[in-house]
Amino acid sequence: MSTKTKKQELVVNIENKEAPKVLSGSGMLIEALAKENVEVIFGYPGGAILPTYDEIYKTGIRHILARHEQGAIHAAEGYARVAGKPGVCVVTSGPGATNVVTGIADAMIDSLPLVVITGQVAKSLIGTDAFQEADMLGITMPITKHNFQVRSVEEFPRIIKEAFHIATTGRPGPVLIDLPKDVSQDSGLFDYSEDVHLPGYQPTIIPNRQQIRKLAEAVTQAKKPVILAGAGILHAKASEQLYEYVEQQQIPVVNTLLGLGNFPGNHELHLGMAGMHGTYAANMALHEADLLINIGARFDDRLTGKLEFFAPNATIAHIDVDPAEIGKNIETKIPVVGDAKEALKMLIAEQGEQADHADWKASLQIKKTDFPLWYKQEDETIKPQHLIEKIYQKTKGEAIVTTDVGQHQMWSAQFYKFDKPNRWVTSGGLGTMGFGFPAAIGAQIAEPQSTVVSIIGDAGFQMTLQEMSILQELNLPVKIVIVNNASLGMVRQWQQLFHGERYSNSLFPIQPDFVKLAEAYSIKAMKVEELKDMESAIEEMLAHDGPVLMDCRVAQEENVYPMICPGKGHHEMEGIRP
Repeated sequence: MSTKTKKQELVVNIENKEAPKVLSGSGMLIEALAKENVEVIFGYPGGAILPTYDEIYKTGIRHILARHEQGAIHAAEGYARVAGKPGVCVVTSGPGATNVVTGIADAMIDSLPLVVITGQVAKSLIGTDAFQEADMLGITMPITKHNFQVRSVEEFPRIIKEAFHIATTGRPGPVLIDLPKDVSQDSGLFDYSEDVHLPGYQPTIIPNRQQIRKLAEAVTQAKKPVILAGAGILHAKASEQLYEYVEQQQIPVVNTLLGLGNFPGNHELHLGMAGMHGTYAANMALHEADLLINIGARFDDRLTGKLEFFAPNATIAHIDVDPAEIGKNIETKIPVVGDAKEALKMLIAEQGEQADHADWKASLQIKKTDFPLWYKQEDETIKPQHLIEKIYQKTKGEAIVTTDVGQHQMWSAQFYKFDKPNRWVTSGGLGTMGFGFPAAIGAQIAEPQSTVVSIIGDAGFQMTLQEMSILQELNLPVKIVIVNNASLGMVRQWQQLFHGERYSNSLFPIQPDFVKLAEAYSIKAMKVEELKDMESAIEEMLAHDGPVLMDCRVAQEENVYPMICPGKGHHEMEGIRP
């Protein structure tokens, strides 16, 4: 190519390149959100963030006004889980910012990608205990993947770009941007480069081939292999690859709580959820396995039980994009650092010789058949397990289900069979009451055409019920099912089993009339107290094209079984059969 041609090409490239704009800091934020294909923001305005809200008004970007900042960030979490893209939350300084701390911590431990923008007082006031000032960098440092405070408008575009990059790559997580009010008002050139280069942050995506071969060889030699399928498979969008690998090698699968849906719940090789309230077949598979392949799970305490009893006969292989998780709780013989999808693709390509697992699979199928999940339906009292089974049947297993934490969460995980990814939205590691209902709002916004059922406890619902205003405002067709046992159900269960039935502050003799409360928000509502009315009420709820609240009164003293009690192993489950 001649020198002349090169110069001409350079001129053309310069002419075609978008010229940097002069924008305010708030204008930069909105422009960057558009370039990141952000379709919706969840938030709540206030003094320090007003310049940004003025820009939202001018540009018309979709904004969901929560009635409390906690509702905003949980909605962003639900959106992120279902949409598979970062949820964006914008709040003001001080109490507005501190009100999202619980949601940030929840997203951090459950690996949900969020970009959280908090307003801050002007730079000259930082550190003076100014009105509505809070040290958000200090507060959120342990519970964010990274946090920034913008010190000049010139660095703001780079910070936004890096925030989205960090939130969505490697192990996903929340990133916070603290935006001083004067920076949001200052103007500068908006240059939103497509390139992000962070020398200190280079997550490993492609696993080491030698480690993959070691794992493939271990699978060939194993007599009793099992796959522990965690939420990392969902984050990597690797459900298809997991299915293909399982079919190729015929290895049984157990799920973590947050991994439900990454492998079809009705597949013959699926043994159910493992852990404290997991199935007998799943937990015994972990206890008896000679090779345990963990893909994208944390080995948390509710899964493992007492560590000295966990998978005592197994060689442990662990595939995880976060190297800090490998060997953290369980000694790992075959570590594989990398993205779950890439690791599974490489394992499939190895086409390792399929070992003879017939006896192993047969023994697990016997456990699955002989010791299923159970409950007793003795009278007209509504059993919560039966309620959730009926919701599963009436939705044909296709609904997006959200929950808080507690008994209703465990029953939902046990009795709603998830065959597709990203249909299950729950608070796992942090166990956040108040999460389920606003998360359902975010899920419904992510998938407007899907049926979203928020199965929640009467106690957790009262923590964020003000978000019913969003349902009223937008006519979002979220179906709210209150599993109402007039108690803090899981707290009551532990007090019954481990504290001599001393129910200290866990029972609710006084409750609001949830039907009247919903009607105050112009939301269709019904109370169901007898078994004979339950099925028709579910059908009526699902047939209605707008939001519905169903207050379902269930047996107060029903417990979640089976159960691994504290200090016990998987082989010491209680409540296995009636």
